[in-house]
Amino acid sequence: MADRLSPEGRSALMSRIGAKDTQPEMAVRRMLHALGYRYVLHDKRLPGKPDLVFPGRRKVVFVHGCFWHGHSCGRGFRPSSNAAFWAAKIDGNRARDRRNVRAIRAQGWRVLTVWECAAQPKRIEALRRRLVAFLES
Repeated sequence: MADRLSPEGRSALMSRIGAKDTQPEMAVRRMLHALGYRYVLHDKRLPGKPDLVFPGRRKVVFVHGCFWHGHSCGRGFRPSSNAAFWAAKIDGNRARDRRNVRAIRAQGWRVLTVWECAAQPKRIEALRRRLVAFLES
């Protein structure tokens, strides 16, 4: 399937995608704050700068985009154009994620990864239960 955008247009579009304050991350943050949980954002002292850090509980939450981190859901597809680039990019992201989780766990922290697809409105209640169970365990 051919890309509908020119290479320059695709580059411009992709460059505007941020790493912080994404829609799924904001949904998780709003939910947890409303439930009374307080957290630190993107703590640079921990490997991978987790999206939410709960220092008193020694727990962290990463909120990953399905596309960028290679999730197995429908949103985690690999583009057919420039396939070698995207395979290397996504595989590299996944390898980095695994390294970060191992390093954080080695420091005595517990880690939960929340996928973008889990933060969708129709799945938000299940996500709320999962987050509370993680933070309260």
